[in-house]
Amino acid sequence: MQLGNFSVSLSVKDLQASKTFYAALGFEQVHGDEEQGWTILKNGDCVVGLFQGMFDKNTLTFNPGWNAAGETLDDFTDVRELQRQLKTQGLSLASEADEDSTGPASFMIMDPDGNPILVDQHV
Repeated sequence: MQLGNFSVSLSVKDLQASKTFYAALGFEQVHGDEEQGWTILKNGDCVVGLFQGMFDKNTLTFNPGWNAAGETLDDFTDVRELQRQLKTQGLSLASEADEDSTGPASFMIMDPDGNPILVDQHV
C-alpha cells in the first residue's frame, strides 16, 4: 500500500513562535498561509506542518499523489481506493472520503494509541 508523501502535522499554540523555533533547527517555509493559521516547513526530506487552531492533536499525514517535493505524481493510488483497502482489512475510519467523488479528498484513521493519521489527497 503506497500512502504517498509523509509529514508530521503539529497542532501549535503560537504559529510564529513555532515557526521561529523550527527555523532555528534549519527548517525553511515551503508553503502555507499564515493568515489562515498554517505553514509547511522543510529540512532536507523532513516535512513538518504547523497548524494553529486546525487540529486537536499532532497528526501523521500522508498525501497520495505527491512526492517529497510536493510535486504531483503521474501514477498513484487514489485516496478512495486506499480507504476501501483499509476498510476491507477491518479498520474503522474516523472520517471518510466520499467514494463517489473524484479529485481532492481525505479520510482519517486512529492508530491503537489514539494517534490520528490523516490521508489527504490534494490532486
